[in-house]
Amino acid sequence: MAKVIKIGIVPYKGGKINGVNSIEVIKGKGIVGDRTFKENNHIKSQITLIEIENINDYNKIAKTNISSIDFRRNIVTENIKLNDLVGCEFYIGKIEIKAHDLCRPCRYLQNSLKQRNLVKEFLLKGGLRCEILSSGKINVGDIIRQK
Repeated sequence: MAKVIKIGIVPYKGGKINGVNSIEVIKGKGIVGDRTFKENNHIKSQITLIEIENINDYNKIAKTNISSIDFRRNIVTENIKLNDLVGCEFYIGKIEIKAHDLCRPCRYLQNSLKQRNLVKEFLLKGGLRCEILSSGKINVGDIIRQK
């Protein structure tokens, strides 16, 4: 069963990502308390997801032990192939979400984690950029299911 296993928010650009147990999300704006939260937020900037399986694979290959939250995505998932959701609507708990694009890694992430090949390794495994279609709360443990 697909579910949320970690949640993180960053209060300001370049800030440390903080692990939390739940977040409040607002349709069209994003995550309350996150640096990207704003009126009429771009559909690809409202919430991001990444698979724990891809993080675990990277840690194994690179012989590292980087925490999943340090990959700077808002939601860390388990047991779901996120790439398959591009263009689809789905639910995280009771919150309706639409996946618009892959979330490609950047040099900032690679440099902050002090990794040489992170961008290359996560090019098609870096998660999703999504739009929030309904407001409410998302919690660690929430089930992820297709519409």
